[in-house]
Order: sequence, then C-alpha cells, then structure tokens
Amino acid sequence: MKLATRFQLMGWFSAAIVATIVVVLLATAQRVQQELDKNEVAGEMLNAVTALRYLTLEFVLRHEQRSEAQWQLRSDSLAKLMTQADEFEGREEAALLAGLQRTHASLERLFGTLSAQPGKPPLGTPERAVADEFESRLAGQIGNKMQTMIADALRLSALSRQELLAAQQRANLVVGLIGGVALLAVAGTTFVGYRSVARPLERLREGTAQVGAGDLEFKLNVTTRDEIGDLARAFDGMTERLQQTTVSRDALAGLNGALQAEIGVRQQAEARTTAQLQRLNLLQQITRSIGERQDLRSIFQVVVRSLEDQLPIDFGCICLVDHATGRLLVSCVGLQGAALAMAAPITERGHIDIDENGLARCVRGALVYEADIAEVNFPFPQRLAGGGLRALVLAPLLVESHVFGVLVAARRAPNSFSSGECEFLRQLSEHVALASKQSELYAALQAAYDEMRQTQQASLQQERLRALGQMASGIAHDINNAISPVVLYTESLLENEPGLSVHARSCLEVIKRAIDDVAATVARMREFYRLREPQASLAPLDVNVLLQQVADLTRARWNDMPQQRGITIRLALEAAPGLPSIMGVEGEIREALTNLVFNAVDAMPEGGRLTLRTALQGDPGAQRVCIEVGDSGVGMDEDTRRRCLEPFFTTKGERGTGLGLAMVYGMVERHGAQIDIITAPGQGSTMRLSFPLPAATTAVAAARPAAPLRHSVRILAVDDDPLVLKSMRDILSRDGHVVTAADGGQAGIDSFRAAQARGEPYALVVTDLGMPYVDGRKVAQAIKEMSPSTPVILLTGWGQRIVAEGDLPVHVDRVLGKPPKLSELREALVACCGEEA
Repeated sequence: MKLATRFQLMGWFSAAIVATIVVVLLATAQRVQQELDKNEVAGEMLNAVTALRYLTLEFVLRHEQRSEAQWQLRSDSLAKLMTQADEFEGREEAALLAGLQRTHASLERLFGTLSAQPGKPPLGTPERAVADEFESRLAGQIGNKMQTMIADALRLSALSRQELLAAQQRANLVVGLIGGVALLAVAGTTFVGYRSVARPLERLREGTAQVGAGDLEFKLNVTTRDEIGDLARAFDGMTERLQQTTVSRDALAGLNGALQAEIGVRQQAEARTTAQLQRLNLLQQITRSIGERQDLRSIFQVVVRSLEDQLPIDFGCICLVDHATGRLLVSCVGLQGAALAMAAPITERGHIDIDENGLARCVRGALVYEADIAEVNFPFPQRLAGGGLRALVLAPLLVESHVFGVLVAARRAPNSFSSGECEFLRQLSEHVALASKQSELYAALQAAYDEMRQTQQASLQQERLRALGQMASGIAHDINNAISPVVLYTESLLENEPGLSVHARSCLEVIKRAIDDVAATVARMREFYRLREPQASLAPLDVNVLLQQVADLTRARWNDMPQQRGITIRLALEAAPGLPSIMGVEGEIREALTNLVFNAVDAMPEGGRLTLRTALQGDPGAQRVCIEVGDSGVGMDEDTRRRCLEPFFTTKGERGTGLGLAMVYGMVERHGAQIDIITAPGQGSTMRLSFPLPAATTAVAAARPAAPLRHSVRILAVDDDPLVLKSMRDILSRDGHVVTAADGGQAGIDSFRAAQARGEPYALVVTDLGMPYVDGRKVAQAIKEMSPSTPVILLTGWGQRIVAEGDLPVHVDRVLGKPPKLSELREALVACCGEEA
C-alpha cells in the first residue's frame, strides 16, 4: 500500500474520532447548562423565601404599609417563579416544588390574616394582651412555614448540584473512554508508520552518511513497494554509478578540512584583534578627553557618554563611595539611560546601599560581571532588570588601593559583555580613577595656590579679581556663540535695509551698542584686573554723549520698572558743556556707568533722585574729566564704603553677586582713572570717576565699512551651534556667496571630501574651534591634507585670547573671535580669497 493511501486512511480515522468527541462534549455541555439553570432557579427561590422572612419580621415590628406592599411583591414574584419552573423533571424535585407551592399558598393566607388585624387596643388592657398573643402566634406559624420552604429550597438546590456533578462525571467518563480509544489508535498508527516509514528513512540516513564518508559499496536493500522503496532503489543505483566515476578523496577531504579549520582560527583571531584595537582606540580617546578636564563631574560625563556612543552600552552611570555611611552616591547618569534611570529610579544625587545590594565585592576592588542580573536576588540589580537590562559590569575606581567610586555599565541582552570588554572596562576604570585623582590634586593645588595668594595682602584685591576673571572665562565661549547671530543680523539689517523707520534704526543701533558692550565684557573676563598698556585700543570719547547713552540704555530700570511698583525716580542729567574728550574704551566705560546706575536705583527702594553729572575739575595742566552718578538713597556706613569694591561683597543678599563695583574698579584701574565714594547713612551716595586728559589728541579716522567680495565663492561653514550656522549662512548668502553648513567637525570633513570628489571644491572653510569629537584643529588639519591651498578661518569664542597670546593653531590661515562683526568677516574673506576685478 502506498504511503499516501495510508496517511489518507489515518486522516479519516482521526476526523471520525474528533467528531465523536465533539458530539459528546456538546451533549454534555447542554446537560450541564440545564443543571446550572435549575441551580440558578433554586437559588432565586431561596433568596425570595429569605426575603419574605425578613419582610415578615419587619411588618410584625413596624406594621408599615411599605413592608406589606414589598411582602406582596416578593410573594407574587416567588409564585410566578415556581409556576414557570419547568426545569425540575425528577420525581423528588417535582414533589419538592409542589410542597413549596402549597406552603406558599398557606403562607399567603396566614400573612393576609396577620395584615388584616385591626388597630391594637391601648397598652395595659386585656384586649391588647390578647391581640399581641394572637399576632405572636400568627408570626410563629408564618416563620415555621418559611423555615419549611427554606429547607425545601435548599434541598432542591442540592439535588440540582448533584445532577450537575453526575452529568460532569458522565461526560468525563465518556471523554476518557473515547480518549483511550484515540490513544490506542494513535499508538497503532504510530507503530505502523514507524515500521513502514521511520525505519526505512533511518536506513536511508545511515546510507547517506556512509556514502558521504566515502563508502560507495554500501547498499540499502529495501524491498518495499511504496515511495520509500522506490527512493531506496534509486539511491542504490546512484551509488553504483558513483563507484564507476569517483576516485578516493580521503586525502583531499582531510586537507580541505584542515584548511577550513585554519581559516576559521585566523578569522577569529583577526576579529579579536580588530575588537581589541577598537577598544584601545576608544580608551585612548576617552583618556585624552578626560585628561583635558579638571572637574570631576565633566570627567564622569565624558566617560559615560563615550561608552554609550561607542562601546556601546544601554545604561551607564558612575557612583562615588561613601565609606562612612556604607552607601554609593550616584554622581553621573548617561543621557541614553536617563529614562530608564528615572523609572528604576536611579537618579543623580541618589543613594544605593552597598551591603544590601551585593556591591561589597566591587567596593573591595574586584571587577564584578553578572551575565544575567535577572537571576541575582539583590534590589539594585533587580531594579535594573525591571528596566529591561540583563548584563551588568561593575568596575571599581581604584587609586592607591582605595576604592572611591564604581563604574556601572549594563546592556539589555544577557551574556552580552565579552571578556575583552570586561578587561577594557577595568582598564578604563583605572584611567578614570587616575584622572579623578589628578582632578582632586589639581583642585587641592588650586586651593593651596589661592591660599598662598590670600597671604599677599599688598595685592589682595587685584589677585581676587584675576581669580574672578579666570573663573568667568569658562563661559566666554558660550556667551560669544549665543550673541553671534544677534551681531550679524543687526549689522546686516542696519546696512541692507534702507527702508527702516527712524525709531527702528535707533532701536537697532541701541541693540548693537549693547551687544558690543557684552562682547567687550566677555573679552575682558580673562584680564579683568590687569592694567591696560598705555594707549592700547583707546579712542577719544565724548563723556556727555556717553552719559546720554547710559541714560537711554537704563531707562527701563530707573523709570519703567519703579513705576510698575508705584515708585518714582527722577533723573537729573547735568552735562557740563565744552568738555574735552578723554581716551578710553567706550564699551567698558558705558558698562561701568550702567552698573553704577543700577546700584543707585537699588539704593532707592522708596524712590528718589538719580543724578548723572559731568564736570571738569583741577588746576590748569592737571585737569581731569569727572563723571558722577549720585542717588538720594540709604547711603553706606564706613565699613561698607571701605569694602564695597571687593569682589563678591554685596549688601543685597541673594539678589546681588558682589561683582558690579568690582568690575567698575577694574575699568578705572585699566584706564588710569580714579574712583571716589562720597556717602553717609541716610544721605545717599555719589560715585565719582575722574579720567585724566590725554597729553595730545590724535584724530582717529572713522573706519569705513568693509566692502564684500565682488565675486561669489563657495564657502563651507562648520559649527556645532545651529543658530551660528544659520546666521553665517544667511549673511554670507546675502553677499552673493554659496554657503554650505556642516553640523560638527566630522560632518564638515565629509562634506569637503564629497565636494572634492564631485569636482566642486570649496574656496574657503570657516570652522569653529570647540566641537565634540572632532574639533576645529582636526578639521583644519584634514582640510589642508586634502587641499593645502584652501584657506581655513577659525571662528571661535576664544579668538581674541588666541590672537593676543600668539597661539595660532597649525593649518589655520586666520582667526576671528566671536561674536564676529560683519566688517571683520568681510575683511577676512577678502584677505583669504583675494579680489577679482
């Protein structure tokens, strides 16, 4: 018999068994449903009888019509339910139902008698006692009847449950018998199939293996007349033909196997070497990055971010060990794992117990690797596992046999950290620990240096101001980046929009002056208290014009804001006519006067008089131009007057920084001027700035706006700040140039390389200096390697410092500071790209 016929018969037999089981199950289910319906009806009867019992007691106690009406409704419902109860077909069930109906009819008569009693006689009379006794007996009879009905209803429910259990047992028995028959049929079918199919197939598999191993004399010798027999005979014929055409290949197979094994070993070694080189390169990058930082938090942020981006990991954080409390303090959490950290929660500044989380081994200096933290019964690993993480590595930060922190790295896949990666994390933790130690030593050295400077009482004030300048220089780059678009757009509007109204042009000029002051302030942050060299970057200034500009710039502070609080401050501008010009930096002096005006307004919380005055004082030949800012406010005592010029000294509480008058004092010293403070408690204060007259006035020619290039060039702009990129692209495009913006150093290098390949090279590259991963120096180096003749302009917030210190980077043709002025940018373009006729 063919295999197809056998399998068809087996399918028909299986279908018959399944159909039989389905029919039995449907019949059983119908019977079970009937018994469930009977049980539900019995339950409803029991509930109705119980309700009648409670309503009877309520009527006996209160004799309310509401109770009587509810009793009648419940009684009618019960009668209807018993009348419609057709499910109870058994003899005992029918007898119980009939007994319930008779008892219910008797119960209705007794309740009717009870409810028909007339009003009771007064208490204490014989008639009242007889009435109470009669009522009590009626209530007792009613209670007995109800108890009988409850017993019958319970018996009826019990019978339905017994029938339900019996139906289920019968169904189980039938299904078990049919299942047994089916199992016997399956066993028989399996045995027959094994003998007719499995054995020949196993014989065929053995033959295939032996022939594949080179035994061409093997024969299956299967004689069955089915499909497998045909296949076996065809297989024997194939081996006979192979014997006639094939020679022995044992030696060739051996050599081929050895070669494949060698290739596999070499590929694995190459993969391991490549991975190791990548990890070493990553280690070198991280080490270099953290070596350039001196604060612990930025070191941790660089490490965690680099691991997330390049190793990579799904979650990373660094914790510091508090040996006194036996806990870890979470110092830094990676950006990619921030959402997971909030859900865990493992937030920055949070604490993790060491002993309760199985972290003691890592704190003792051992590298801990958990291949699957789902099997680790500690709270901290379980919190990570709850966020979807599975593999965990804990690397100690060890310095001089002392563990002060733990590097935590985790991935979502179990067993996902190789031994090489664990070793890499161990080595990285050592470098991070050394960098952290170096940061601590640097901080300690800085503290010792600051302490030494404090002992130098003769130059205490200047040294403190220099420390302020060093601290403030860290934000100069970001401020210059932020105001660069404002400078470029403002100058462009003033130059290219002739249709501006007079008011709009005036407002833009005020904005330009304010931004120039901000830029000058940023440029002075590093040399805040350094004496200016004589005649260095000074220009003739009209102090009366300068005082009027200060009044306009500060109008909102001394006029609008006090009026909102119901306070009036009166301005008195007393400008002496015919004053000679002084030599100075306009932005610095204007900023100093602005700070003095702000202090004067703060000193008049109830309003008063603000005086701005200029005058020429002194004998001929030693005259000085004086600028006074006075108020009628609270004034200062002697101790405050003596200390008000010190950095960080303030009388404004949390509102003040203590830097305003210190900056004024720094400006005065740089200009060789003097500052006098005239004040008394309750009598206001006057700050007088005295500037020396220049020995000879030199006429300074007004700078002409730089003309843009008369021809269009292709420019590549590289910066990690999108606002700076957009402003440069808009301004340079307005001058007719074709500008391509690249977000970051690597993107700029790729864009330049692609343009070279297309035959569309850039004539000029303008790049920022401080960018992550690939900074401006690397961009300039890569550009010069690809095209040595292409000029590179370095546009950076540190530009003025680089030019002043002569630290011009290699491969850079020109350095411009941020914020760039339009004229400076055009001059740089002309210098780098030349002018065509």
